[in-house]
Amino acid sequence: MSLLSIANVTKRYPRGRFERVAVRDVSLDIEPGELVAVWGVRFSGRSTLLRIAAGVESPEEGTVSFEGHDLARCRDSVLGRRIGYCQTGFSSSQRGLVIEHVAAGLLAQRVSPKQARRRGQELLLSVDAEDCAQLRCHELDGAELARVAVASALATEPALLVIDEPTSGVDVLQREPLLKLLRAIASEDTAVLMSAGDAQSLSGADRALTIYNGELQAELPPAQVVPLRRTDVGARSGERHRW
Repeated sequence: MSLLSIANVTKRYPRGRFERVAVRDVSLDIEPGELVAVWGVRFSGRSTLLRIAAGVESPEEGTVSFEGHDLARCRDSVLGRRIGYCQTGFSSSQRGLVIEHVAAGLLAQRVSPKQARRRGQELLLSVDAEDCAQLRCHELDGAELARVAVASALATEPALLVIDEPTSGVDVLQREPLLKLLRAIASEDTAVLMSAGDAQSLSGADRALTIYNGELQAELPPAQVVPLRRTDVGARSGERHRW
């Protein structure tokens, strides 16, 4: 049984008197500990597919199963818990310190403020963003925003992390360390489903799928996926959950 199974999914959006098919008859399985990248141009359907995979949106046709259960039925109990949906940016209207945003998900699970704050510090440390704890969201650069968003999504120790375009807005020199982080997270048995708008953002993926006009077109075999320059993505620390 796959961790996530998407079967013949179609999603449409109204567009004036017509409609746009954002995702068309897509099927995809993801296993525990796997890093899968969906690669496509803008408006290809990649973001819609990720929202469906996370349970944020529901398809008109087809089914999505998570851990053997219909995601449409169990969404409220797994989204934000067993599934971490990661948005790599913050609204300019959001206030407060970074540590407060990271701890917010734990507070929603009725964890005490003291424990939530301590766990938030640990999560920021694990993604190399500990120096951001006392900063405000608008003070972060692109790479820091992505790392903080990942830390927030990992607060409930999800089995699946869904992250839309993690390298968007990230400086070129900072992209590879971020992709190494996602590779290391997957290596700790948390499946990662991500989207990408360019080939350089496929580094470290077990599978890279291309999507065009809402349809999955092809899958690149591991030998053709751009490798990370270092193979020891987990060697920087022997400690579990130190990514």
